[in-house]
Amino acid sequence: MQFDAVRLDGMDGRLVADCLERMTGGDPGPIVTQVNGRRGTYFLLPPGSTYRRPWPAVAVRFNGEPGQISYVPVPALRGRTWPLAWRCPPTGPGRFVHPLLLRSAVVALLPGGPGAPGGG
Repeated sequence: MQFDAVRLDGMDGRLVADCLERMTGGDPGPIVTQVNGRRGTYFLLPPGSTYRRPWPAVAVRFNGEPGQISYVPVPALRGRTWPLAWRCPPTGPGRFVHPLLLRSAVVALLPGGPGAPGGG
């Protein structure tokens, strides 16, 4: 397994990606966007970092969980790859989005999270 991923659909993904970019000075780790279908934003995380850990329901996890097969769309580093694009390309081997930072942003920003309007 190369990495885990978390997908947030539509404006949720863009909102969280904006936040992570601000918090990390523009280098949150690799983030992929898809402009068709669910308009998903995929955050690439270290292998095994989402397995058996609680995530808000809005976050779709992709990992090597036993009995599961996960496919994550990843664009080429160069050239045209529509409908996929690197919002934040990988900057080096082993560089990923920090799972706790991502989860904290999801909980704080999205509906139902403690910091979100209508959240607990």
